[in-house]
Amino acid sequence: MVWDAACSSQVESPVLYVPSGYSFMVQSTIFTGPCQGGIVFQVNSELMPPDGPESWPKGLSRRQWLVFYQVVGMSLLVIYGLIDRKGEKWRDLPCKPHKEGNGTTLPGPCDSPIVLHELQLNSACAQKRNSPQFHFRFDNCRNVHIDSIFLSAPLGPNADGIHIENTIGVKIYNSVISNGDDCVSIGSGCYNVYVWNITCGPSHGIRQVYALRNGIMVRDSAIKSSDKGVRIKTWRGSGAVSRVTFDNIFMDNVRNPIIIDQFYCLAKECTNHTSAVLVSDVLYTNIKGTYDVHSSPMHFACSDLVPCTNITISDIELLPDRTLFVGMFMGIRRH
Repeated sequence: MVWDAACSSQVESPVLYVPSGYSFMVQSTIFTGPCQGGIVFQVNSELMPPDGPESWPKGLSRRQWLVFYQVVGMSLLVIYGLIDRKGEKWRDLPCKPHKEGNGTTLPGPCDSPIVLHELQLNSACAQKRNSPQFHFRFDNCRNVHIDSIFLSAPLGPNADGIHIENTIGVKIYNSVISNGDDCVSIGSGCYNVYVWNITCGPSHGIRQVYALRNGIMVRDSAIKSSDKGVRIKTWRGSGAVSRVTFDNIFMDNVRNPIIIDQFYCLAKECTNHTSAVLVSDVLYTNIKGTYDVHSSPMHFACSDLVPCTNITISDIELLPDRTLFVGMFMGIRRH
């Protein structure tokens, strides 16, 4: 009811305010536009979903929690508040892969909810300060700005920080993301994406997949204690990745700092396509720091039939992590 009132308000930039001093349990909800003016959704308290799969109401979507659909000019501000996914019980489902135990899984999918899912938004801004547990997905959006996000999630599968797909004009900056999967993942159909001043990790780094064109830049950022650094991965098929720049990235004990993989596959056996996604015009410059000695600092798996082209590597200084060397040496001496 409050959303409907704000959405239909004739006031310029009406504020939907979630007051401090409370905790609100919110069911799976779709906030739908179009609205009259640019809504400011300000959260000063704690928002949380039902506590796990058993508490999720029957008949409500289990794949999404808070959805914003066809809203123009919306700002989401979380100021000294908290949006808590309550993800522990979802991550413990037997259809999730786990490294502990025997690693067995049931057939998926688990239908775990996305925390914030934005669909067909235009000129959206998300800003959050002093509050962990944020997960974003943007589909078919325009002119998205994400500023001052602090995101914290335990290590585990499918805990992406910010995912964008079929979205044009994205700026992600001044943020800290620590999670179990990709800090920022850029999917197909994305144009003019600019990421800077991001601290990422522990995580799977910054990932980009097929069909990216017309300007993807990641710069002035740090990736720490992560499995991957800056990675381009593509499924075998058709499409293109082009005009991608990684500039001034600091790596701190990253297992694979720089990767291009044209043969990415989730399953053990994949269909053997005769073609591959074209990867071209990629610049790596001023990338420095340390890597895990158990893996190579740079790995390029490019197709023979559709090879990577115009890959520029400049001013790279990646050294073995000294703490790992000390640990290995001490282990040898003890033997």
